[in-house]
Amino acid sequence: MKYAQDIAAATQEIFSSMVMLDVTPEEPFKRVDSTLSKSISGIIGLAGTIKGMLAIHLPHEAALAVTTAFLGMDVEEIDEDVCDAVGELANMLGGNMKAIFDPNGGDVQLSMPSTVHGEEYAVDCLADAELVTVPFSFNGQTFMVELQISESN
Repeated sequence: MKYAQDIAAATQEIFSSMVMLDVTPEEPFKRVDSTLSKSISGIIGLAGTIKGMLAIHLPHEAALAVTTAFLGMDVEEIDEDVCDAVGELANMLGGNMKAIFDPNGGDVQLSMPSTVHGEEYAVDCLADAELVTVPFSFNGQTFMVELQISESN
């Protein structure tokens, strides 16, 4: 699947250097069930020659573990710290992927990161987008990084 290896490499690099967690990529797939349950998502919009979004989806337990490792302090509930941490992870992933999509700069723009969380919600983007979702695991937890894009080269 296009960009799956890039997503895996970028995610592993960010998690090992910034979060101090080793994450293992699993088999990429196309996520068709858009409903997420008891999760938080950090989302970056893409515009320019590549349109779409990059998102990191973490179940609440994984989000708490990642935020605790990222901030170096115990986090026990989904709060502003968790939203900020997940948004920053999305931002870093977006920056890494932008360098792959747009090595010379100027052709792809990134939005500010946003987060959404709740008991049940959906994250949809472009109807005709190429989709790739890479699941990851760490310490018995799982999360996904998802790319939905339409390229106009």
